[in-house]
Amino acid sequence: MGDSHEGIKAAVSKMLKATWQRCRVHFMRNALAHAGKTQRRMVSAAIGTVFVQETAEGARTQWRSVADQPRDKFPKLSALMDEAENDVLAFMTFPRAHWTQIYSTNPLERLNAEMKRRTNVVGIFPNDASIT
Repeated sequence: MGDSHEGIKAAVSKMLKATWQRCRVHFMRNALAHAGKTQRRMVSAAIGTVFVQETAEGARTQWRSVADQPRDKFPKLSALMDEAENDVLAFMTFPRAHWTQIYSTNPLERLNAEMKRRTNVVGIFPNDASIT
């Protein structure tokens, strides 16, 4: 899971034979950068309709609809959506109960930030056992 880093995506596919999950939150930030300031709410709401779908098929259908709507006005946004569809919706191939845990890297980033904060307080560790 992560942002759209092509080298890591290739390594994951080749070495782990796994799907790549692009962070939904980071994708949304990338998408909104292609919309005008006055259009961002509308674009955010439209893309948000994809993520409330009950099934992967429904989400893909809605994704295509949302990607096609702004094609004339925001061609870069539509192109981004065309490119990112499989990566952003990969979490929907897993059981629905897991979706909230894997659609975003934010929980992982929060954990990493907390670990960094706590280790910075300690400064250095005398041995490996003192880390745990």
